[in-house]
Amino acid sequence: MISICDCFEQTVGKDKQWMKEMGICPRCHKYHPLSPEKRIEMLSDGGVFREWDGEIPCSNPYGDEQYAERLLIMRERYHIKEAIVCGEIRICGIRTAIGIMDGRFMMGSMGHVVGEKVARLFEKAMKKKIPVLLFCCSGGARMQEGIISLMQMEKTAAAVKRHSDAGMLYIAVLTNPTTGGVTASFASLADIILAEAGATIGFAGPRVVAQTMGEELPKGFQSAEFQLEHGFLDAIVRRETMKEELSQLFLMHKKEPKNRKTRIIQGKIEIEERARKTRENKQNCSNWEKVKVARMSERPTALDFIEKLFEQFFELHGDRCYGDDRAIIGGIASFHGTPVTVLAQQKGKKSMEDALYRNFGMPCPEGYRKALRLIKEAEKFRRPVICLIDTVGAFCGKCAEERGQGEAIARNLYELSTVTIPILSIIIGEGGSGGALALGVGNEVWMLENAVYSVLSPEGYASILWHDTTKGEEAAEHMKMTAEHMTEMEIIEKVIEEPEPLTKRNMASVCIEMDMEIRKFLFKYEKKSPKTLVRERYERFRKY
Repeated sequence: MISICDCFEQTVGKDKQWMKEMGICPRCHKYHPLSPEKRIEMLSDGGVFREWDGEIPCSNPYGDEQYAERLLIMRERYHIKEAIVCGEIRICGIRTAIGIMDGRFMMGSMGHVVGEKVARLFEKAMKKKIPVLLFCCSGGARMQEGIISLMQMEKTAAAVKRHSDAGMLYIAVLTNPTTGGVTASFASLADIILAEAGATIGFAGPRVVAQTMGEELPKGFQSAEFQLEHGFLDAIVRRETMKEELSQLFLMHKKEPKNRKTRIIQGKIEIEERARKTRENKQNCSNWEKVKVARMSERPTALDFIEKLFEQFFELHGDRCYGDDRAIIGGIASFHGTPVTVLAQQKGKKSMEDALYRNFGMPCPEGYRKALRLIKEAEKFRRPVICLIDTVGAFCGKCAEERGQGEAIARNLYELSTVTIPILSIIIGEGGSGGALALGVGNEVWMLENAVYSVLSPEGYASILWHDTTKGEEAAEHMKMTAEHMTEMEIIEKVIEEPEPLTKRNMASVCIEMDMEIRKFLFKYEKKSPKTLVRERYERFRKY
């Protein structure tokens, strides 16, 4: 370890041993640095590690004698050769190229050797067709190597791009600190960016910002928690569960076995043999009554359906630009062994606090940009996308307009029109306006029986046409917005039957039908070529 907190001397017994092994203080919960050897021991199957490129000669492009002496001191003091160790391990049986930066050596700064080892890490991983896991820890570019250190930023970024274009997975784990040229190159370019709790992450460090701009920085500025809230991380992981979570992500990105079609066929037959629950005591409801049913607080939310339909859901956060919109949930899940990307609009119904936390299910621009980021990531790894839609509409506040609400929705419509993977959109509650359509560009669009889909909310319709929002009920009767109407107009392909009223307690029958139909969808569309998927999606919307 580089340092230890004051609690260490007061800690005894098992806590002290655990603190040494995990590097986490059991009292103040501070994360302390771990050596590459300790990380390998924690992650690798059996602690087995095969090093790559351990003997690259030192770099001293300016012939700086003080720098040469400093390099020698670092090597002798810590018995390490440079600020990064690279090689290959297995995590739960999956071959993985791993790089671990070591902050003890020149504060983990990136000079020629570090940049060269990172570039070779991705090049070798690409040849071996294996994922990359990189633990980042750096003070930035190595000043003693001048402009050569700066060139490592482009070199490493280009190596990441080549690995990505080959369809390979890259996961970065940002540790304390990750700053400067490392943040502005390979650390921020991963498919999935994780971080350890409390890590400082940024381009210019807090001290540099404070001294340069003369600003008083908020508490926790540039912490991992700060970066998660601002959309730059997918998740914060704990060391105690890191191997388990990384294993889950690697397995979800593992190439599908050749017999996956057979499994889907067998599952399809088994589910089709199950009789559908008969519809009893159905009553014809008015449009307004359907709206009220769709808005019921007892009605299952997207998270309820995710819990029932998918296994091992791993939520990913952030748009990588501004923030993490909690009105849209996204992540990777397993559906009967098939990896899928799930996107969902989530209304907060538990309490007023929950509703405010989810912004009442009304997404902001960063929500749509997060969704698009995850869809493009799904396209790279050939994962189907399943969208669960439930929103009164996109958030129309001043802040959303300032951040480009219209452009964000338009960009989704533009990009999703040519995505080369199957997209299924299911309206589970309200499908309001462009805020719903931004996730509704599916190869097929389905609705739950009592869901509604409309150009605008009834209240908004009444406001525009009659300048009176209290006439929502009257407006609803003018609008064709029910699943029955959508079927008649051929806007949707399927209606999922539901009991009346649908609640969390009786949603099992709905989930059985959804499960069966999603299996059919995956089986049907996995046989289609990317060109066919794009052409059919275009023709689907072209006919209206």
